[in-house]
Amino acid sequence: MPELPDLEVLSLNLNPKIKGKTIKGIKVYRPKNLNVSTEKLKKRIENQAIREFRRDGKQLLMEFESGEILGFQLRLNGWIQFFKESNPHKYAVMELYFQGGTALVLTDPRGLAKALLNPVKPKGIDAMSSALTPEFLKEKMAGKSILIKKFLMDQDIIQGIGNRYSDEILWKAGISPFSICNKIPQEKIHVLSDAIKIVLGQTTKQILDHHPDNASGEILDFLLIHHPKKKKSPTGASIQTKLIDSRKTYFTSEQELYV
Repeated sequence: MPELPDLEVLSLNLNPKIKGKTIKGIKVYRPKNLNVSTEKLKKRIENQAIREFRRDGKQLLMEFESGEILGFQLRLNGWIQFFKESNPHKYAVMELYFQGGTALVLTDPRGLAKALLNPVKPKGIDAMSSALTPEFLKEKMAGKSILIKKFLMDQDIIQGIGNRYSDEILWKAGISPFSICNKIPQEKIHVLSDAIKIVLGQTTKQILDHHPDNASGEILDFLLIHHPKKKKSPTGASIQTKLIDSRKTYFTSEQELYV
């Protein structure tokens, strides 16, 4: 599943290619993956110019000068590809055509990716937002007796962190994924706040530096802990795995357990 760094790079790559372009045609192959009819979608965004293409949490948003927004939820295997004239990509959910013969296609081999007209904004704040501070985390974690990994992945609290990057962040912070939220000391919450920004920011930069035109979806190259081929952490500890809610969790003995 693409996570925040993958989606951030995709939005940064696509925005300059499509910003200012006008939608000239729409083809929908999976109408059930829309939240409105194909006819309504065409009526609202055809002949409209794109103001910006950006990421918000795990959603990608295409904002139009008219104020309409087309949101993309990629789910497990969805991706967005840029092409010229004829679409070479399989598993199309929908295609958006611009003037000049260029286009975007939303693809998904599982057929789960969605395109939503004016999607409801999630409750949580973006993981890279300036509003995500130690004070924010303290307030949200207070009184919560859930695992810290589940807390980080709750999109109603923080948008954009999924299974892989929750493990990376918790390793960086030195906190066991099996720690209980309200047992983590305040000084460690400050460390966790920094780790969120550092891990997501550094990985985004690494993907941009090494895979600037990433068109393949998720990039695993820069994961230090949550990686099936890695046996040791960068500091030499053995990487262990256990399931949390059916999700494989990667961690080491270097991480403090707070219960």
